[in-house]
Amino acid sequence: MKTIGLLGGMSWESSAEYYRLVNERVRELRGGYHSARTVLYSVDFAEIEAMQAEGRWDDAGRELNRAALALEAAGADFVVLCTNTMHKVADQLTDGLGVPLLHLADTTAAAIKAREITRVGLLGTGFTMAQPFYRERLAAHGLDVLVPDEKDRETVHGVIYDELVHGVVTEDSRDRYREVIARLVEAGAEGVIYGCTEIELLVGPGDSKVPTFPTTRLHAEAAVDYALGKASLPPAV
Repeated sequence: MKTIGLLGGMSWESSAEYYRLVNERVRELRGGYHSARTVLYSVDFAEIEAMQAEGRWDDAGRELNRAALALEAAGADFVVLCTNTMHKVADQLTDGLGVPLLHLADTTAAAIKAREITRVGLLGTGFTMAQPFYRERLAAHGLDVLVPDEKDRETVHGVIYDELVHGVVTEDSRDRYREVIARLVEAGAEGVIYGCTEIELLVGPGDSKVPTFPTTRLHAEAAVDYALGKASLPPAV
């Protein structure tokens, strides 16, 4: 079994979910007392959040690069960045890294294409929905990506940062997310990407009339499948 390098802490709520999912996947595939070989580097999210808010993406990239190199030094055979938003700095993160990064957008695209879906709605932080880094990566895989309008993007982003990263889950916010999802479907989305690790704490498959793609679960399962030699890395672009 390869050692999975989990780069987390953004937020720790989602990192805990990653840890749970990778171990459940190993148990499912290998049974018995087996668990995942992992190394976890957890950053202080307050520092990263400040860099996001201030547009200091280069600083964030350097910080995550240091973390990724530390994971490699600790024995990680590949790195899993446990956040959608910070894939904005994926190129900086991998600078000088001698092990591969399992890119979350690539694992998501592979799952969507396996369902023969080409037009998807994207939920995530305001950065992920509004900026091109994530949408363009998906588009390079041949996907047409829809995002909510500005008001709905504010709703989705606010729930993530004001509630979910603090472990707060409410029925009111779940209802608001369902309304946003419904509007994406009305706009032509054949599936919906839950493109933020915390979103899966709030909504699931039953909250959408079309297939949903929970990026955290997809990423964690792909990491285990690769670690156990059951799959290769998904095609990059």
